[in-house]
Amino acid sequence: MTSQDPGGASRLPQERRVVTEIPGPRSRELQERRLAAVPPGVGSVLPVYVTDADGGVVVDADGNSLIDFGSGIAVTSVGNANPRVAARVKAQADRFTHTCFMVAPYESYVRVCENLNRITPGDHEKRSFLVNSGAEAVENAVKIARYATGRQAVVVFDHGYHGRTLLTMTLTAKSMPYKHGFGPYAPEVYRMPLAYPFRWPTGPENCGPEAAAMAVDQIGKQIGATNVAAVVIEPIQGEGGFIEPAPGFLPAIAEFCRENGILFIADEVQTGFARTGHLFACEHEGIVPDIVTTAKGIAGGMPLAAVTGRAEIMDVVHGGGLGGTYGGNPLACEAALAVLEEIEEGKLTERARAIGETMLPRLRALAGRHRSIGDVRGRGAMIAIELVKEGTTEPDPMLTLEIARRCHARGLLVLTAGTYGNVLRFLPPLVIPDHLLAEGLDVIEEAFAG
Repeated sequence: MTSQDPGGASRLPQERRVVTEIPGPRSRELQERRLAAVPPGVGSVLPVYVTDADGGVVVDADGNSLIDFGSGIAVTSVGNANPRVAARVKAQADRFTHTCFMVAPYESYVRVCENLNRITPGDHEKRSFLVNSGAEAVENAVKIARYATGRQAVVVFDHGYHGRTLLTMTLTAKSMPYKHGFGPYAPEVYRMPLAYPFRWPTGPENCGPEAAAMAVDQIGKQIGATNVAAVVIEPIQGEGGFIEPAPGFLPAIAEFCRENGILFIADEVQTGFARTGHLFACEHEGIVPDIVTTAKGIAGGMPLAAVTGRAEIMDVVHGGGLGGTYGGNPLACEAALAVLEEIEEGKLTERARAIGETMLPRLRALAGRHRSIGDVRGRGAMIAIELVKEGTTEPDPMLTLEIARRCHARGLLVLTAGTYGNVLRFLPPLVIPDHLLAEGLDVIEEAFAG
């Protein structure tokens, strides 16, 4: 048992403690400095300035201790400053901090790739390489797919989010704030309908097969299957609002790809590393992707991402065609090795499922009392509620912001999401103690009460 397991001792008191208004005076002072130094295009969900974090809490500059239902957007799944991660990073920093793997390699990079090849879906031979961010991973996956297939077109889906670089911004669906004013965009990207059960016109029971048939038909008519290099999809959408594609949709798209020589790229940047109750969200429906992109939860907060794919695909790219100065930095590699040990030894996939089994019934009961909650969805520790105008399916982004504000004021850090800005998403650390998880749900109920 580590010091951050739900039943173990923690470095910081695992308690919600509100001692000032949120944000408090010290955070407001730091915010003024930020406004003079950082462009406003870099936003923050809640301008409290963090000084410490551990387990299920973050502590701000005013001494407030907030329950963390964000995990740095699914990054600190094994707990912030996890002792094993911190120790490995410190030990590596004492040895060397950088050589560039493309100049003089080191074993930890190789070990991370060996582990990724072992744990990602499928028992086929694989290869992995390391980069810095989820967007960089997705961009490289598309590069490889185009190279391997000799095709150019890339298919993505409504409500998807894949990053902020030129190509990944193009792959992303939502205009504001991710794309607005930043065009022209990359060519040969085509968007298809997603199986969004809550909003499917003929009802959720028809959503999976109808959406898959529609996507396949549009690909054939608008692009031609033989021109498509890859389909890129999140098994559960992240920024799009934690949308779980209706059952059968992903398998149908994967089968279409196999039949037409199209590479199926699973963007597991937010869903990977035990977040949904499996190591990877593809496993919920038995999907075996050709390429998997990972980041966020991979290294406990250190900047690291990866591309893992079938050996026969990954091996085709010429020498020097992949890489980057900082990709697979030795500090981040040691952190990733520690994270994988924590997930496996701490049984964090099971813990994620237990978190979902706690959260979903409470939130569904809350939905039964508040008609403004149109949908409750998610898997494991990746849970969301979609807010609507009462009695309709019309999105209510203003109420969403208000509920988030009330949670923040009470000492609970929550995030918003969704194409329409009307989704509250919850990503607690997988090591959050049960009492904090329950208290966070209490705060959400209080926020809806007014």
